[in-house]
Amino acid sequence: MSATVVIIIITCLVSYNAFNNSEFFYKLAHWPMREHGAREHYRLVTSGFVHGGWIHLLINMFVFYSFGELIEYHFAQFFGPVRGLVYYVLVYLLTIACASLPSYFKRKQDSQYIAVGASGGVSGIVFIFILLYPWQTLLLYGIIPIPAIIGGIAYLWYSSYASKNKQDRIDHEAHFYGAIFGIVFTLLLKPSLALSFAQRLVENFPL
Repeated sequence: MSATVVIIIITCLVSYNAFNNSEFFYKLAHWPMREHGAREHYRLVTSGFVHGGWIHLLINMFVFYSFGELIEYHFAQFFGPVRGLVYYVLVYLLTIACASLPSYFKRKQDSQYIAVGASGGVSGIVFIFILLYPWQTLLLYGIIPIPAIIGGIAYLWYSSYASKNKQDRIDHEAHFYGAIFGIVFTLLLKPSLALSFAQRLVENFPL
């Protein structure tokens, strides 16, 4: 069983428990005021295993599964089966945590702000895919074909815009920074991927 599937199973079990236990939900949620005031920094990671509802959970886990197993395979190829597994899980967890840091610093005095979901970590995994396959065709909404790099740029733009202009209780900043952190962590582990990415962009540029 892959690490991706194990993470999905754990996330589903934790989220299901949180659906039925509000105390458990609030214990694990990203709550900057508690993280700062009570030093409950574990929430930066545990919040990635809790979701606001079934649709939120299923969409995140579907996207994670769609990209995660391939990235896990590549990490094993890059670093070996053991180190690759450790790095893959570490990148996912660190990306969840780092994606929440901007809201932690901005909202640590806001008692009303709470966020949950694996979106930051999932965004990181998707953007590692884009780093490896920039011109791969993705289906937007499962219908519209779009090159991965173009979709990634549009996603970053929208996340940045929405974080400043929308009041929909979605942590769009986590999506943006999760994508960035996922790429940064991967390049720190394997800097040569930056050159490979540039070569793929140029060599496979659609004319």
